[in-house]
Amino acid sequence: MSPTTRRAPLALVILAASLPMFMAMLDNLVVTNALPVLAVELDASLEQLQWFINAYSLAFASFILMAVALGDRWGRRRVFMWGVTLFTVASILCALATTPELLIGARVVQGIGAAALLPLSLAVLSTNVEPRQRPLAIGVWGGVAGLGVALGPVIGGAVVEGLNWSAIFWLNVPVGLLALPLIRIALGETFGDRVRADLGGLVLGMTSVFGVVFGIVRGNEAGWTSPQVLAGLIGGGVLLAAFVVWERRTAAPLLPLALFRDRSFTVANAVGLTFSLGMFGAIFILIQFLQVVQGHSPLRAGVLTMPWTLAPLLIAPITGLLTPRIGTRALIVTGLALQSIGLAWIAVVMDPATTYPQFVPAFILAGVGMALVFAPSATAVLANMRDADHAKASGTNSTVREIGVALGIAVLTAVFTGAGGTFTPDGYTDAAVRAVWVGAGVLAIATAIGTLLPSHARAQATADARAEGGASREPAPAIAAR
Repeated sequence: MSPTTRRAPLALVILAASLPMFMAMLDNLVVTNALPVLAVELDASLEQLQWFINAYSLAFASFILMAVALGDRWGRRRVFMWGVTLFTVASILCALATTPELLIGARVVQGIGAAALLPLSLAVLSTNVEPRQRPLAIGVWGGVAGLGVALGPVIGGAVVEGLNWSAIFWLNVPVGLLALPLIRIALGETFGDRVRADLGGLVLGMTSVFGVVFGIVRGNEAGWTSPQVLAGLIGGGVLLAAFVVWERRTAAPLLPLALFRDRSFTVANAVGLTFSLGMFGAIFILIQFLQVVQGHSPLRAGVLTMPWTLAPLLIAPITGLLTPRIGTRALIVTGLALQSIGLAWIAVVMDPATTYPQFVPAFILAGVGMALVFAPSATAVLANMRDADHAKASGTNSTVREIGVALGIAVLTAVFTGAGGTFTPDGYTDAAVRAVWVGAGVLAIATAIGTLLPSHARAQATADARAEGGASREPAPAIAAR
C-alpha cells in the first residue's frame, strides 16, 4: 500500500529508514569486539560471552514475525518507531548492567526492539520510494549497514580503551533520539494486508523459532544430546511443522506460504542462512584471535580489520547501481565465492607469528564479498513481492539470517571447543583454524546455492510480466517451476 503522505526527498527517506538499522548493526559488532573486556570486567564465562550475542539474536529472531504482523496491521512507521524507542531504552539498561545476567536480560529486550528495526527498515524504505529508485535506495541502505559493520569494531575498541565499557551502549541513546523525529518527518505511513490477526500463527511462529535457536545456542555448553537441547531442537521442529500446517489452512496467514513459490525469494533466504552461518561465526572466532593470541587491544583489533569492514560501505551503493544492469545472481555468487576464498586464506595463514600484511588480502576479499551480497540479497528477496508483502518478506529474511548468526556462532564454537581450544594464547590457534575452515566450507555451499537464483534475463522477464499484469498479483507459481 502506498504511503499515506507525500514522499519526502529520496536522501531524507533513505536516512530516516537506515539510521535505526545502522544503530542495530553498529551495536552488534561493538559488543562482539568488546567481549574480551566484558569477560574481565563482568567476570563472564565463555558461555556467558556467547549469550551476550545470542540472547540478542534469540529475542530478535523470535519476535520478528510479531513485529511484522503489528506493522502490517497498525502501521509500519508506527511500529518502526516503537522498535527504535524500545531499542534505545534497552541500550540504557545494558549500560547500567552490573552482572552478566543483567546484561543478558537487557540484551533480550534490545533484541525485541531490533525485531522491529531491520525488517521494517527495508519495508518502509521500499514503499516510500518509487519502484525505479528502489535498487539505488537499497544499495545505499546496504552501504549504511556496511558503515555500521565498519565502525562497530573501531568505535567499540576506542570506547572500551578510552571509557568504561558501558559507553558502547550509551552511544545508541543520541542516535535513537535523533532517529525518532526524522522518521516522523520523512516517512509516510504504510500498511500491509489489514486482516484479522493470525494469533495462532504468531504463537506457533515465535515458539518454534525460540525452541530451535535455544537448542542451537545451548548445544555447546549443555551437550547436543542433553534433554534441554533435544527438547528445544525437536520441540521447535515440531512446532515449526505445526506452523506450516496452520499457515496453509488459515484464511489470513501471518506468513503467506505462496511467497515461497517465488524462486528468487526462496533461494535468497537459503543464501541468507548459510551466509550468516559461515561468515559471522568466523568473525566471532577471528576477533578473539587478534586479541587473545596476538595481543592487540580492542581498538587496534578494530582498526586492523578495517580493510574488511570498510568494504561494504564503499562497495554496497555501487552494487545498488549495478543490480538493475546485471542482476542479483552474478553479484551474490561472486560475493559468496570471494568470502569463501577470504576465509580459506585466513585459515591457511592463521598463526601467532602471522604478520598483518599476510591477512590484508583475505580481509579485502571477505569485505568486498560481503558488500556484493548485502544489497543484492535484499533486492532478490523483494524482487517479485507486492508492496503489501514487503514487511513479511523482509521479516522472513531477517529471521532466517539471525538463525544463521546464532547457528554459526554455536557451530564454529563447538568445532573450536571440540578441537580442544581454550581462550589462552597457547591453546587458541589450532582449534580456531579448524573453525575458520568450517566457515569457509559453509560459504562455498552458499555459493552453490546462489547459482540457483534466476538469471538476470529471467528476472527481467518476470518483472515485465508482472508490470503488464498488475503489481498487485501474488508471486507467480510458474517461477518456482522454471
